Amino acid sequence: MTDRPVTDDPVIDDPDFDVVLLGTDIGIYALARAFRERYGIASTVISRVVAGPIADSQFIETVELGEHAQRQDTLDELERQGRARAAAGRTTLLLSNADSFSRMLSDQAEWLRQWYVVPAVDAAVLDMVADKIEFDRACREIDIPTPRTLVQDFSGAGDPTWTPDAVDLTYPVVAKPAVGAAYEGLRFEGKNKIFKVDSPAELVTVFRRVAEAGFRDRFVVQELIPGDDTAMRSITAYADQFGRVTLLATAQVLLQEHQPLAIGNPAAMITTPYPELMDQAERMLTHVGYHGFANFDVKLDPRDGVMKFFEMNPRIGRNNFYVTAAGANVAEFITTDLIQHERHEPVVVRNEILYCVLPMFLLRRYLSPELKQLVKRVTRQGVFHPLVTKDSLKRKLYVAAAKANYVRKYARYYPKQTESGF
Repeated sequence: MTDRPVTDDPVIDDPDFDVVLLGTDIGIYALARAFRERYGIASTVISRVVAGPIADSQFIETVELGEHAQRQDTLDELERQGRARAAAGRTTLLLSNADSFSRMLSDQAEWLRQWYVVPAVDAAVLDMVADKIEFDRACREIDIPTPRTLVQDFSGAGDPTWTPDAVDLTYPVVAKPAVGAAYEGLRFEGKNKIFKVDSPAELVTVFRRVAEAGFRDRFVVQELIPGDDTAMRSITAYADQFGRVTLLATAQVLLQEHQPLAIGNPAAMITTPYPELMDQAERMLTHVGYHGFANFDVKLDPRDGVMKFFEMNPRIGRNNFYVTAAGANVAEFITTDLIQHERHEPVVVRNEILYCVLPMFLLRRYLSPELKQLVKRVTRQGVFHPLVTKDSLKRKLYVAAAKANYVRKYARYYPKQTESGF
């Protein structure tokens, strides 16, 4: 079964606005594609470097700041773009899909709103949901299950006498930063997005490296829930300015990425409705007064059959294209809300589609016979890849090369399925 685009002809209701995006990954391309397919808009993408996912596209204008650009360089370019568009009488929507940019937009929202429509999350709400510790606390307040979670504070790690706390959990455990934005810019040997730790001594080693790299925020240490990648679930939601959740979509993960700095990003998913998860996500968004896109990571615990929430990303996910591919174009929800100032009718995604950025033979290598049959049935509708469009030849060559590169990456980092997904 070959990859297929969602649509070739945009359905345009009110395209009289511009879109500026911050980032460079596959999720930013998917957002630009959604606006193109729904409103016929070409987006402007501002990034330090123009990486493969956004390069050479017919509907993306890129602005490259340079590899060593800092936050202020991004803000300066946003001011330049904003002033020019405002002078031309344009309404401009500003979006991102990275933790660090979400924080920047929240911090600078009032200043940026001189020129942009900015769907920034309120700072107090962002502090709550972006922090895995506070998120865990909020979940418990409304009876949403989570893994047992402990905290390691690095605020005093600059003191030569500092030592990590002992962990009262059964090993192996999982360790990860409480706030992704506080960790993104660090560089050190052995850096992982998420660490699987097999012993107390190994955890001390990890924490020493993190401390020596200058990290002064907090890590969470959680019990490792058994189960491979197929036990993971993804939820995407949108809560509008009126306080209503207008989009709910869920998917079962089939295979995640496994290279150290991308581990946990879904590489293949099948959309399917999980009503209980949708209800829990909606309750959480309402409970904290959240507005905008949100993405939740959940895992089925085989020990008790309970779905347990790991975290909430206060932004649209890197893999947001699974929602658009299933028939709910993500651009429409935010445009209806913040550009047209209308109430979108709530949408619950029920279509089954396969989202996959891998060669199909590679995906099948990791699936059980039952899941292979499910994939075979679902792929009669096609295989949906965010980068597969009727775009330039250079882009088609890039997609082919990227797929081939996954074969190498899985051979190195995850040569066969494991019981834990690590």
